[in-house]
Amino acid sequence: MDFASHFNHTLGSFTDALTGYPTPVSVLYEGLDIDSLSIFEKLWVQWYQYWGNPVIATGVFSFVLHEIIYFGRSIPWMIIDQMPSMRKYKLQPLVLLSHFTVELPQIWSFHPICEYFGLTTHAVPFPSWLQILWQITFFFVFEDMFHYWAHRALHWGPLYKHIHKMHHEFSAPFGLAAEYAHPLEVLILGMGTIGGPLLLCAFTQNLHLVTVYIWIVLRLFQAVDAHSGYDFPISLHNWIPFWAGADHHDYHHMAFLGCYATSFRWWDHFMGTDSGYQRCRAREQAAKAKAAESGKPIGVIPSASATGAKLKTAA
Repeated sequence: MDFASHFNHTLGSFTDALTGYPTPVSVLYEGLDIDSLSIFEKLWVQWYQYWGNPVIATGVFSFVLHEIIYFGRSIPWMIIDQMPSMRKYKLQPLVLLSHFTVELPQIWSFHPICEYFGLTTHAVPFPSWLQILWQITFFFVFEDMFHYWAHRALHWGPLYKHIHKMHHEFSAPFGLAAEYAHPLEVLILGMGTIGGPLLLCAFTQNLHLVTVYIWIVLRLFQAVDAHSGYDFPISLHNWIPFWAGADHHDYHHMAFLGCYATSFRWWDHFMGTDSGYQRCRAREQAAKAKAAESGKPIGVIPSASATGAKLKTAA
């Protein structure tokens, strides 16, 4: 099948889904031995059998999964913000955020795009955990690289003014701010998230949708945590030196420059775009050490603020 025919076939499947012409269930799982599947694989099959149309089934599941994880992961930070005892872990003062994104069309078109690139969607059995692990590791590394350079480009004058400035309306990030951005920014930076799976699919033809779902869940957790505005002793970057985390991204929202990466610190380190962050944290550590030597209780110390007007409480 040539490119035009394949594209028309894929587009036709997508159009059929929107106009209500479902793929018969018998076609989806013809000859499948259901009894040989695990419980999760059986649930997967039942979901696609229920809808009878893989595009609708994938679209609904993808959108619902995104909303549950995104808003559900933000709820703990919303609760913590109301607890005075947790204020000492807040990196910058509280702000009230509004959140509105239009992602449903992109999510809905995900299935036909993925099938064109060779992604396994409704089929079972699932891949092995080892395969899932190395593929998700690749996705994290690819997304971090893509996000660093795309994010850095968005800080170029015209792009910042017309696109990225919206995301920086809140200098103190919070979980829901992770996706508060211009639609073009959502599309551009979102390519880092789906680009890894599409690239892997194009070259290997060996990727299952369930792996992509696990990747999306982990990516949403990372994005919400990076914008949480909190840095706890148990935060991941305190255990993995090259992990970025909220501390790293909070500085970016405060200073507007530097610390462009999402998950890892190595791009900022090698490109020298974390120098301001390093100086700021060095000053904070010196202030803590001086307070400890004086024997006085450590109260509040200057936060990563360009003006020095904002304060945070030391842990």
